[in-house]
Amino acid sequence: MRLHRLRVSAFGPFGGAHDIDFDELSAAGLFLLHGPTGAGKTSVLDAVCYALYGGVPGARQGSLPALRSDHAAADTPTEVVLDLTAGGRRLEITRRPEQLRPKKRGTGHTRDKAQTWLRERTPAGWRGLSRSHQETGEEIQQLLGLDRHQFCQVVLLPQGDFARFLRAGAEDRAALLGRLFDTGRFAAVEDHLAQARRSAEREVTAADEQLLALAHRMAQAAGAGLAGHPLPDVTPGRPGLAGAVLEWAAVARAHVREAREIAAMAVRAAETAHEAAQREHEAVAERARLQRLHADARRRAARLETERAERDRARERLDRARAAARVLPVLDLRDAAGRDHRAAAAAEHRARLLLPPDLAQAGADRLTALERAHREELGRLAAARRAERRAGEIAREQRELDREAEADEDVLRETDGWLDGWDAVRRDHQARIDTAQEAVTRAETLRAAAAEAERRLAAARRRDDLAARAAGAGELLRDLRDRAGEARQRWLDLRERRLLGVAAELAAGLVPGEACAVCGSTDHPRPAPRADGHVGRDEEETAHTAYRRADAAREEAERELRSLRDARAAAGAEADGEATTALAGTAERLRGDHARARALATDLPAAREALARAEAERERRLAVRREAGQRAAARSSRRDGLAAELRSLDEELARARGGAGGLAERVAGLEREAAALAGAADAARAADGAAARLKEADARLADAAFEQGFDTLAAVTEAALDDAHLRELRHRLDAWQAEATAVAADLADPEISAAAALPPADPGATRATLEAATARLRAASAAGAEAERRAADLDRLSAQALDGARRLAPLRETYERVARLAALAAGTSAENTRRMRLESYVLAARLEQVAAAASARLRRMSAGRYTLVHSDARASGRARSGLGLHVVDAWTGAERDTATLSGGETFFASLALALGLADVVTEEAGGTPLDTLFIDEGFGSLDEQTLDEVLDVLDALRERDRAVGIVSHVPDLRRRVPVQLEVVKSRTGSAVRHHTGGRHG
Repeated sequence: MRLHRLRVSAFGPFGGAHDIDFDELSAAGLFLLHGPTGAGKTSVLDAVCYALYGGVPGARQGSLPALRSDHAAADTPTEVVLDLTAGGRRLEITRRPEQLRPKKRGTGHTRDKAQTWLRERTPAGWRGLSRSHQETGEEIQQLLGLDRHQFCQVVLLPQGDFARFLRAGAEDRAALLGRLFDTGRFAAVEDHLAQARRSAEREVTAADEQLLALAHRMAQAAGAGLAGHPLPDVTPGRPGLAGAVLEWAAVARAHVREAREIAAMAVRAAETAHEAAQREHEAVAERARLQRLHADARRRAARLETERAERDRARERLDRARAAARVLPVLDLRDAAGRDHRAAAAAEHRARLLLPPDLAQAGADRLTALERAHREELGRLAAARRAERRAGEIAREQRELDREAEADEDVLRETDGWLDGWDAVRRDHQARIDTAQEAVTRAETLRAAAAEAERRLAAARRRDDLAARAAGAGELLRDLRDRAGEARQRWLDLRERRLLGVAAELAAGLVPGEACAVCGSTDHPRPAPRADGHVGRDEEETAHTAYRRADAAREEAERELRSLRDARAAAGAEADGEATTALAGTAERLRGDHARARALATDLPAAREALARAEAERERRLAVRREAGQRAAARSSRRDGLAAELRSLDEELARARGGAGGLAERVAGLEREAAALAGAADAARAADGAAARLKEADARLADAAFEQGFDTLAAVTEAALDDAHLRELRHRLDAWQAEATAVAADLADPEISAAAALPPADPGATRATLEAATARLRAASAAGAEAERRAADLDRLSAQALDGARRLAPLRETYERVARLAALAAGTSAENTRRMRLESYVLAARLEQVAAAASARLRRMSAGRYTLVHSDARASGRARSGLGLHVVDAWTGAERDTATLSGGETFFASLALALGLADVVTEEAGGTPLDTLFIDEGFGSLDEQTLDEVLDVLDALRERDRAVGIVSHVPDLRRRVPVQLEVVKSRTGSAVRHHTGGRHG
C-alpha cells in the first residue's frame, strides 16, 4: 500500500480544505510530520484511517460524530479524500460523515447521512466502483489484508503501545497478538475441546447414573434375600462401574430364581389340597339343597289344595269379563254417534238463524245454489276494489311528495345560510395554518440555536471539570516531582557511597594465588577492608529502580496534566470563554422558546386537515343544492301524472257503487250473505249424516250383546272390568297354575326323591375345611406370584443394564480420547510439559518470528548491544506460559527482562518491535507490501548517538521502497530530516505546510 494524496476539508482542527502530497513527501523516503501540541498532527493520521476504514484509531473512535471542524464555515462539508495504490490498483476513497448543513431554502439545518465513494483509475480514466460504506470497507480490507485495528498497529506505529507491550505480562501480550494474528480460532478450538470434554463427561456420568439407578431398582426387585450381598460402591463417572453392576446382577438373578422354584412347589401342593376339599364341600352342599327342595315342594302342594275353591270362582269371573269386553267397543261407538248427532243438529239450528225468514226451511241444495250466485257477483266487483286501493295509494303518494318538498326547502334554507358564511370560514382556517407554519420555521431555527447552546454549555461544564482535575493533577505532579527528586538523590548518594567503597568490594573477591582483576598481581598484601555502612550493588540497583519508577510516574503525571490542560483549552475555546451559569441560562431559555414554538407547530396538520374538511363540506353542500333542484322538477311532473290517473279511477268507482253508500259496504254485504248460505248448507248436510250413523250404531249394539249372552246393556256394564282388574285376575290365575306345575315337577324328580331318602346333610363342617384350604392356596399363590414377578423384573432390568453397559463403552472411550485432547490443548496434561495452551503455542511461534525480525533492527539501533529473544519458559502459578520476551545484553552476556531497559532503550526496543511486528503481520496478511509507515512520538527520550542509529535504521527501510513518516515535535529532528510536513495552528483553524529540501508550500 502506498499513499499518494490526502485532501481534508472541515475535518478535526482543519477549518478549510487542505491537500497533502505524500508522493512529494515520500520521494526522500523519510519525512517528518511536526507541529505544536494540539495543532493536528495526529488528525492527519486520523484522516488516513477514516478514509480507509470509516473510523479513527483506538479510543478516538468514540468521538466519531465530532469529526467536523468547529472552525469550518457552515456551508463547507466535512470530507476526506484519499488517493492510494493497493494491490496494484490505483484507488480514490471519498468519505463524508453524518453532519448538519444549512437548509437550501428557509432557515434552520438539515442532517445529511454519511456518504462514501470508491473510484479506480483505469486507462480510460476514473471509474466508479461503489457508493456503499460496507462494500468499500470490505474491498479495502481485502486489498490490504488488515482490519482497522491491525492497520493502526502496523502502519500507524503507536510507540506507547509497544513500550507497554515490552513490559506487559503474558496475558496482555496474548491479547494484542491474538487481535493482530487472529488466533481466536485456536482459542475456539480449546473451547470446543473443553466443551466436548464436558459434554462427553456429562454423557458418561449420565449413563453411569442410569446404570446405577437400574442397580438400585434391581436391588428393590430382588427383595430382602440379598441382604448379605450389597450393591457395589462405585461413584458415577469412575471406570469399573458397569462391570461391578453386571457381576452383582448375575448373583442377584441366581438367588431370585432359586426362591421362585421353592415358591412354585408350595403352590402345587396347596392346589391339590384345595381341589379335594372343594369337591367334598360341593357334594354335601348339593345333597342339602335337594333335601330342602323336597320339603318345600310338599309344603306348597298342601297350600294349593286349600285354595282350589277360590281359584274356580276367579276363573268364572274372568270369563264373563272377557265376554263383556267384546261388547264394550260397540257400545262406545253408539255413544259417540249419539254425541255427534246432537252436536250437528245444534249447529244446523244456529246456521239457519242467520238466513232470511223465507229461507229458514230451505234444503241444502237450494242454499248452495244461492251462495254460488253471491260469489259470482263478488268476482265482478274485484276490479272495482283494485281501483279503489289504487286511488288510496295515489293520495298517499301525493302526501309523500308534499313532505319531500317541505324537507328540501328546509335543506336549501340551511345550505344557503352556510354557504353565505364560507368566505369568513376559509379566512379563519387559512390564518390558523399560517400561524402554525410560522411556528414550524421558528421551531427549526430555535432547535439549531438550542443545540448550539447545549454544545457550548457541555463544553463549559467540561472546561470546569477539567480545570478542577488539572488542579488536582498539578498538586499530584508537584508531589511526584518531590518524590522523584528524593529518589534520585538517594540513588546518587548510595552510588557515591558504593564508589567510595568499591576497593573493599573488589578486595572481597580476591583469592590467594589468583590474579587481581585490577592490577594482575597474584600477591595481595593489603586488601582494603570493608567499612561500616558499605553499600552493595543490589542496594544501589534497588535505589536506581525506585528512582526510575518515581521518574516514570512523574513523566506520566506531566503527560496527564498536559492532556488535561489541552482538553481544558479546547473546551474553553468551544465554550467561547463564557461563564457556565450564563450558558445554562441561555440554553434553558432557548429550550423553553423551542418547546413553545414546537407546541404551536404541532397544530399545522390539524389546521390543514380542518381546512380540507371545510372545503369538502362546501362541495357537499353545493351538491345538495343541485340535487334538491333536480328533485323539485321531478316531483312537479309526477304530481301531474297522479292527478290524471285519480280522475279516471273516480269515474270507474262511481259506476261500481251503484246505489250503495260505498263499494266496501256493498262488498261486505255480499260476503256476509254468501258466508251465511255456505254455513247453513254445510250444517244441514252434517245433521243428516249424523242421524244415519246413529241409527246404524243402535242396530250393531243389539246384535253384539245377544251374541255374548247378555240380555240387557246393564248386564254388560255389570260384568265389565277395567284393565287393572283384568291384569290382576289373570296374574293370580297364572301364578296358581305355575305353582302347581312346579310343585308336581319337584315331587316327580328322581334325584330330589333319592336325596330325601338319605340322612340330613351338614355343609357347615365341609365349608370350614374348604376355607382353610383356600387360605393356604392364596398365601402360596401370592408368594409364587411375587417370586415370579421379582425374577421377571430382575431379568428385564438385567437386560437393560447390559444394554446400558454396551452403550456406555463407546461413550467412555470417546470421553477418554476427548479429555486427553482437551487437557493437551489447555496445557493441563502431563504430556504438555510446558503447560502451554494451544493458542499460546501459536502465539509463541508468532512472537518468536516477531522477536527475530525486531532483533535485526534492534542490534543496529543499540550498536550491537541488545537482542530480543522469545522465552517459552514455564510460568509460575496460573500464569500463561510460552509468551516471555527477554533482551540479551551483549556487553554482559546476561539475558534479562525487557522491563529493566531505560527510557531511551525502551523506545528504540519498542520501535524495533513495532517494525518487526509490522513485517510479520504483513506476511501473515498475504504479503501485501506496506510502502508507507508512520511512527508516532517517543524520539525525545534518545540521546544524540542513539538518535542517529535509529534514523539510520529508518533510513534503511527505503531499501524496500518504503516511505516512513516520523510524527514528533523534537527540535533536533527538524535539522536531521529535511523533508517535512508542518501543521500550523491558529484561531481560525490549522493548516499544513510542505518543506522539501528548502522549498516551502
